[in-house]
Amino acid sequence: MSNTTHFGYKTVAEDDKVKEVAKVFHSVAAKYDVMNDVMSAGLHRLWKTFTIANAAVRPGFKVLDIAGGTGDLAKVFARQAGPTGEVWLTDINESMLRVGRDRLLNRGLVTPTLLCDAEKLPFPDNYFDRVSVAFGLRNMTHKDVALSEMRRVLKPGGKLLVLEFSKVAAPLQKPYDVYSFSVLPWMGQKIAGDAESYRYLAESIRMHPDQETLKTMMQAAGLERVEYYNLTAGVAALHTGIKL
Repeated sequence: MSNTTHFGYKTVAEDDKVKEVAKVFHSVAAKYDVMNDVMSAGLHRLWKTFTIANAAVRPGFKVLDIAGGTGDLAKVFARQAGPTGEVWLTDINESMLRVGRDRLLNRGLVTPTLLCDAEKLPFPDNYFDRVSVAFGLRNMTHKDVALSEMRRVLKPGGKLLVLEFSKVAAPLQKPYDVYSFSVLPWMGQKIAGDAESYRYLAESIRMHPDQETLKTMMQAAGLERVEYYNLTAGVAALHTGIKL
């Protein structure tokens, strides 16, 4: 019998989760950025800017952007790392990766893109100065395995940055639930023609580990100096950790 996991609020076989998550992102890839702007009122751009600042990528750095989607982080990292650096844009979803690759090329950035699974990274040990994953960890079936892989490919002294939706502050919980389960699927239908994918998004956020739990998971994966920053009252959080 296959092991089970969650897909939103549903319990599914692990192999089925991979397929279901793929369907979601194949469906929303073309409208992904528009929906991000609408559903976060543009805040996701500020969260990513904060993440980029914390990454502090310098010329010559090697950077891995996992689940990089449409390339928002990789685009900036590639410019910061410069011609002597190496920035990889990766994603497990081909539709998302194509959008990201094309966006980078349209901006004159020729940087390697790779279709790969974060739980089985095809890179050598101790290779990257920075590893980032923005809004992708919650979709991974074995988060502990993925975090261990991210640590493995980091150089000693390298930093992992995990930007993800998290647990919102208690006073905002009720209005946030109304927005997530009523307004968000409605917007998904109107803008992307897909209410179900955005209903999954709301459910997947609730099933994702909260700030302290994710901190503990990163420490268990062998990362040191793990800390997190709540963004917009915990709607999102940036976790960082160092490989010593």
